[in-house]
Amino acid sequence: MSRPSCSHCLRPQSHCLCAHIQPCHNQHPVLIMQHSSEQQHAKGTALLAYQALAKAELIIGESPDDFQQLKQRVLSQPEAFALIYPSPLSQAIENQVTRLNKALSANKPLQLIFLDGTWRKAKKLWHLNPWLQHITQFHFAAPPEGQYVIRKTSIDKGLSTIEAIAYSLQVLENLDSQPLLKALAALKQQQLAAIPEAYRHRYNKQKATSG
Repeated sequence: MSRPSCSHCLRPQSHCLCAHIQPCHNQHPVLIMQHSSEQQHAKGTALLAYQALAKAELIIGESPDDFQQLKQRVLSQPEAFALIYPSPLSQAIENQVTRLNKALSANKPLQLIFLDGTWRKAKKLWHLNPWLQHITQFHFAAPPEGQYVIRKTSIDKGLSTIEAIAYSLQVLENLDSQPLLKALAALKQQQLAAIPEAYRHRYNKQKATSG
């Protein structure tokens, strides 16, 4: 029999994180394309970000058919969107702050798209949805050190989804990212507590993953 879950954070009631989710009033709308394999992952962070952010959408799938409505919105107005993903065409987001702030001051903030999943799954989302290549793409030139040590990654300086969102909004609109990072910290501590103490030290040496 499955354990009863919280209707809000969708985690088991014994591991509910709602008390750690504080509201963040972001100005740039956040759109999270979550790979379907990530939906039930206990270590995923996208749902925490979605629940905390005032302006956010979480869309689950893999193929263009799964994201049909978003695809139509993007292709009808590609200049209104930006993808946060280190593609071959991406630019350092830190170098575009002045230009993006002008759009924000004109009340036309970019809608930011994030790919949620392991790096392999995020890359799959990128390749299966070539319509994403029609919009501006950004990567991080100087990201903070990832704190999500409970998921492995082969990507240097990889961040979890909630960390990537927090850093993007901090750079673009000077958002106080602490509510997002505190929710991540609560999830991390919860997961570490479930690991036998004899093995817990291994996770202090790991870097974060996209997830």
